[in-house]
Amino acid sequence: MPSAVKPPQTLYDKVFQDHVVEEKEDGTVTLYIDRHLVHEVTSPQAFEGLRNASRKVRRPDCTLATVDHNIPTSSRKNLTTTDKFIEEADSRTQVTTLEDNVKAFDLTYFGLDDKRQGIVHIIGPEQGFTLPGTTVVCGDSHTSTHGAFGALAFGIGTSEVEHVLATQTLITRRSKNMKVQVDGELGPGVSSKDVVLHIIGVIGTAGGTGAVIEFCGSSIRALSMEARMSMCNMSIEGGARAGMVAPDNTTIEYLKGRPLAPKVDSPEWKKAVNYWLSLKTDENAKFDIEVYIDAKDIAPTISWGTSPQDVVPITGKVPGPEDFQDEVKKEACVRALKYMGLTAGTPMQEILLDKVFIGSCTNARIEDLRAAARIVDGKKIAKNIKRAMIVPGSGLVKTQAEKEGLDKIFEDAGFEWREAGCSMCLGMNPDILSPGERCASTSNRNFEGRQGAGGRTHLMSPAMAAAAAIVGTLADVRKIAPQSIAPAKGSPKIELDAHMEDISSDEDLDRIIDAPVDPVSVAPKSAPSASASAGMPKFEALRGYAAPMDVANIDTDAIIPKQFLKTIKRSGLGSALFHAWRYVPGGDQESPDFVLNKEPYRNSKILVCTGPNFGCGSSREHAPWALLDFGIKCIIAPSFGDIFFNNTFKNGMLPIRIDDQAVLEKIAAVSKEGKELEVDLVNQVIRNASNGEQLASFDVEEFRKHCLVNGLDDIGLTMASVDKIEQHEARRTREWPWLDGSGYLARHRKGPVKIEAQSVPKTNRGEIVKEPLDW
Repeated sequence: MPSAVKPPQTLYDKVFQDHVVEEKEDGTVTLYIDRHLVHEVTSPQAFEGLRNASRKVRRPDCTLATVDHNIPTSSRKNLTTTDKFIEEADSRTQVTTLEDNVKAFDLTYFGLDDKRQGIVHIIGPEQGFTLPGTTVVCGDSHTSTHGAFGALAFGIGTSEVEHVLATQTLITRRSKNMKVQVDGELGPGVSSKDVVLHIIGVIGTAGGTGAVIEFCGSSIRALSMEARMSMCNMSIEGGARAGMVAPDNTTIEYLKGRPLAPKVDSPEWKKAVNYWLSLKTDENAKFDIEVYIDAKDIAPTISWGTSPQDVVPITGKVPGPEDFQDEVKKEACVRALKYMGLTAGTPMQEILLDKVFIGSCTNARIEDLRAAARIVDGKKIAKNIKRAMIVPGSGLVKTQAEKEGLDKIFEDAGFEWREAGCSMCLGMNPDILSPGERCASTSNRNFEGRQGAGGRTHLMSPAMAAAAAIVGTLADVRKIAPQSIAPAKGSPKIELDAHMEDISSDEDLDRIIDAPVDPVSVAPKSAPSASASAGMPKFEALRGYAAPMDVANIDTDAIIPKQFLKTIKRSGLGSALFHAWRYVPGGDQESPDFVLNKEPYRNSKILVCTGPNFGCGSSREHAPWALLDFGIKCIIAPSFGDIFFNNTFKNGMLPIRIDDQAVLEKIAAVSKEGKELEVDLVNQVIRNASNGEQLASFDVEEFRKHCLVNGLDDIGLTMASVDKIEQHEARRTREWPWLDGSGYLARHRKGPVKIEAQSVPKTNRGEIVKEPLDW
């Protein structure tokens, strides 16, 4: 009998399938995780969970840790110890807790005194820790960045961080496939940041919900790796679980010589590249969602409101409610205009600024800094700009920029030259906006209060932010330095196809990679024994008051503002739930109009939201922790942000999707009458508790229902199948030996891994390049 022919697969399908440890009949998948990145904000509770259950980290070699979110970006010339350097007590505690945890669990760590320290999504690719075809996770929603390498990379919550540390796997389900194809040559002044902002404007912040986006087309293939990372970074702002770009020659060239990538002259390199270049969507593969965009329709793009989907071309005007057909969007526009202090019809280029921020995991790579430097070279920032900051994404980016003289260009123009960190992207550190201040920012989110309470954020590219700093208003970079935004001289145009032809011979492969030799295998490691489940409270039925909220796109920053994330515990966050809405700005006086400040909703156990996309935004698990600490165990809404949806189950909570608006309004009407609801998980129905009337039925995945009803801890469940994990690891070592890392595991003995810096010459990095990067 001939073997069955495989159906055409997408890039996502191929990577996902290669990591399936076990798949159950209901579609629940145990997925192996190749690379795990850890930072100080979302990890303390995960390590605490390991200790409480007497569990070890299964694969210390697969985890890389750093500090980035709330560290100061001021000069470290006088750095001696973390205790003395970080003044803010809660931030200091989070950082020192991570330092203690990496020592206790024997993990690789780039601390404040390490030149490789930086933003977690910049150091991973920089070190070659991120590789094509891998699964990459981190307790941070912008893990999608790593998808630029053809990796399946996504953010996870703290409970899932603990799950990965303990089992090197996650429990998940397959996502939908979504294709976003951009074709044509990008116009002057248009960067990958403009492309992704334009895409989000087209599909909306919920357009990719439940899906993994593959970015493809000639425009994407022509982008550098750094530009692709910026695009994949903001996949989450389009609602997607992840974003991916198929590996090609551009990818291979970027990885050559990276410390944790297989060495070019090693026996692993040839086999790795052959596999990487096979990771392309097959012809006739089916996508659930397809979006096609012509590059000529993309102009330098900028945000005007409080959602990443609120974008217009820089030549446009501030929209008004009448520009939207949907009533929810009309209301959102009214709210955004009030918060942003804008008047509909105002030309974007007339909006005055207070501050400029160039940095973040979206745009703090060397290519971004070069683009901004070309704009400001020989100029001065406008007098009305109170502060303009350049924050490199890592210590290595900073060092390289200084070698090229970029720091001098920025400082001469009036910018501050800072140390590596997340900085003003999310304002968990001293770099924040004051209430009412307006900022041109290269970060990824413009939610209310994202960069500081009352701060107003406009998202844009590094070149656009640089132009805004010079003009003092939102500005069109094409008017400021048209000669500086053309392709760099001497940089060859990339004409490589991301969906390349199959490699048909060794000669074809050697021509690309210049590396002979056959692959070898590494013996698999034994796994720790499974321990008993820690368990959770059982959830069978819930009766209580349900607070009604008629708001769309309630993001995690609204649920729990980032200033309350500086904790190493899961408890005590209920008082900060919906803080900006519950309290009068600038104080602790309750706002009488907010629903949770009214009776009987102060005692709500259920929340009914009639607007879509509840819990969009960050992967931080603090949002469900805050809801749960307040007393809310069930959220009913038409749709949810993917990561938030997953995080609720991890905490014994039940999110219910009701996409029939009439049914949802019926449920909301009962809650508005101040009557209790009954949520019966066993029978999967919602009732009016006062008369027993059934209001709705709902679906829930069988595995998740089983765990909730029985109060089961899925880490314990996973560790009971350790034999299947071992089988996958044996296959992993046999088929993908470079993931164990020749020379990487060898260095992983007592204490953290010592990764020696290497000098790696890089080409096609722009006109200002003077010396190779010292990785």
